[in-house]
Amino acid sequence: MMAVQASRVMFPLVLSLFLGATSSIWPLATAEAFQLPPCQLINQTVSLEKEGCPKCHPVETTICSGHCITKDPVIKIPFSNVYQHVCTYRNLHYKTFELPDCPPGVDPTVTYPVAQSCHCGRCAMDTSDCTFESLQPNFCMNDIPFYY
Repeated sequence: MMAVQASRVMFPLVLSLFLGATSSIWPLATAEAFQLPPCQLINQTVSLEKEGCPKCHPVETTICSGHCITKDPVIKIPFSNVYQHVCTYRNLHYKTFELPDCPPGVDPTVTYPVAQSCHCGRCAMDTSDCTFESLQPNFCMNDIPFYY
């Protein structure tokens, strides 16, 4: 009987000591601890393409890239909104480019965003790719063979 009571007292004590030790060994790690780049402007080559034009054209632009602190609630409450912050545009402007080799009757002009500043915020679907795994910026549909 005494052994059962001692084990009931010892188990929480050992558990709290273990958790305390592991939290001092493995403190809550930030992105800096893993040397993850923060949300920032980077130079990136993107492929511009337009339906009706045969080729993609690479251009150099600035985009937002990097890591943001995110949280996932332990207790999920139905109908509550949880937003994960992503690295996205704060300010941007658009440049216009004229694609070469477009056939007559196809407007060769395309516009693309140029990031001026970035921040961690909600993903804006109109200016960002908010998917889990997105296409690379230099992806070109014209490079994929189409089989009839």
